[in-house]
Amino acid sequence: MANSLLPMSAGFATCMSLIVSIGAQNAFVLRQGLRRHAVLLVVAICIASDVALIALGVGGFGTLVTRSPLLLTLCTVAGGCFLLAYGFLAARRALRPSAALDAGTGETGSRRRAALTCLAMTWLNPQTYLETILLIGSVAAGYGAMRWEFGAGALAASCVWFVALGFGARLLTGFFARPSSWRVLDGAIAVMMVSLGTSLLAGL
Repeated sequence: MANSLLPMSAGFATCMSLIVSIGAQNAFVLRQGLRRHAVLLVVAICIASDVALIALGVGGFGTLVTRSPLLLTLCTVAGGCFLLAYGFLAARRALRPSAALDAGTGETGSRRRAALTCLAMTWLNPQTYLETILLIGSVAAGYGAMRWEFGAGALAASCVWFVALGFGARLLTGFFARPSSWRVLDGAIAVMMVSLGTSLLAGL
């Protein structure tokens, strides 16, 4: 048991250092948490996706992906286009105060739409594959037979982060009770999404 703690701790720290950033997926989870809409579903999708991706990375799939330039290019194009589209939608919300929603109230959309958007944010984002399959997978490979313990630590970090982000966002409800705060959030998300999408497509 003691021998497993070191790779598990390393996996937890590695994943946490990669996942704690303002990215497309985290921004979406934060917004859902603030709106208190389909939070459990969104968090569950994020965690389940990380389980699959980290398992693939630890299992060695990362090596296969790096050897397929076509696959990487297709993922990059799809992810870049999706981020640009979502960024423009966020910009439209920011420019239309009447569309801003108070946290916990108003029209929130369907759970199916939230689930599909979350899946797209996760599986159409090349950064997701870079962090989980390639980076975590390559680091895990260095632990040899203990690589699955490393992967378990990485999965624990994913669970802690998404639960904290999704359900902890409600602590900011007071601040986001003002429509102007939602405009700032959507404006920041728009800039970030468009920048990410543009940088992805520009790198082709």
